[in-house]
Amino acid sequence: MSEVMLEHPADGVALVRLNRPEAKNALNLAVRQQLAEHFRALGADPAVRCIVLTGGGECFAAGADIKDMADKGAIDMLLRNVQLYWQAIAVCPKPIIAAVNGYAWGGGCELAMHADIIIAGENASFCQPEIKVGIMPGAGGTQRLTRAVGKFQAMKMILTGKPVSGREAFSMGLCSEVLPDDEVQAAALKMASAIAAMPPIAVAQIKEVVLAGQDISLDAAIMLERKAFQLLFDTEDQKEGMQAFIEKRKPVYKGR
Repeated sequence: MSEVMLEHPADGVALVRLNRPEAKNALNLAVRQQLAEHFRALGADPAVRCIVLTGGGECFAAGADIKDMADKGAIDMLLRNVQLYWQAIAVCPKPIIAAVNGYAWGGGCELAMHADIIIAGENASFCQPEIKVGIMPGAGGTQRLTRAVGKFQAMKMILTGKPVSGREAFSMGLCSEVLPDDEVQAAALKMASAIAAMPPIAVAQIKEVVLAGQDISLDAAIMLERKAFQLLFDTEDQKEGMQAFIEKRKPVYKGR
């Protein structure tokens, strides 16, 4: 059975689920390769409008597979080119919702932070414990975490390797919403369906502008936003959305 499962639970929604329960969904090389393949394909599929990424109701991902790297050297790690697998997720143009139950540790926390929205269970556990095995985060943990929660909270997590709960993660700004554990998956799918019903070109422009704007000056980011805003007035969906508003009916967006 595949270590990463793909389902289509609703119109426009894809569900990508890690499937290594015996290893708490640890991210070995095969899992990373399969994740990259799925996200490349889903990003190019016009029928997919939103993606939910999950490890299921018990565990998101307990980190990298230590057994898979314990005896490796620097050149071994360099030649793996794992950054290319992560990049496939980072550049996916479709909105990604991470549904996090249980452990999101190490690479699992970094994987969740590749999403655009994180819905976490109250008993979820976010952690960057790499310091405890003699290394450091290597897939964005020092950078995405700092951008999400600020230097002081990020340094505390990275330097101590201590986990934070779903509630603590929410208060820090590390997740979008925290819910009872048994409501996380359904809430993520419901939100994905709501986003999938929105105009796809506008959704893609919003994601692109938000991500690009984080690392440029405010003036440049505002200009980027303005150009994307203007561009959307050449879409059929803009005409449909505004006409439906005037006519007091539900719009039907076609991604054109």
